[in-house]
Amino acid sequence: MNPLEPDAALLAKLGSIAVHAEELLSPLGHDFDRRALVALLSDAAVVAWLAAMREKALVPEKRRA
Repeated sequence: MNPLEPDAALLAKLGSIAVHAEELLSPLGHDFDRRALVALLSDAAVVAWLAAMREKALVPEKRRA
């Protein structure tokens, strides 16, 4: 997978993540947005894309406990 050339389905999921994050952080944020984010972030295509982007150091590393 080339993370720099995502297909339309993955782009739609990434766009949905951005919109739901924006909504959740707004004064009108709702639990629906949190649940949508959880579902989208566990999607296999999103997980694979994030892993490929991490390999290229193009997204931040997660904080470790």
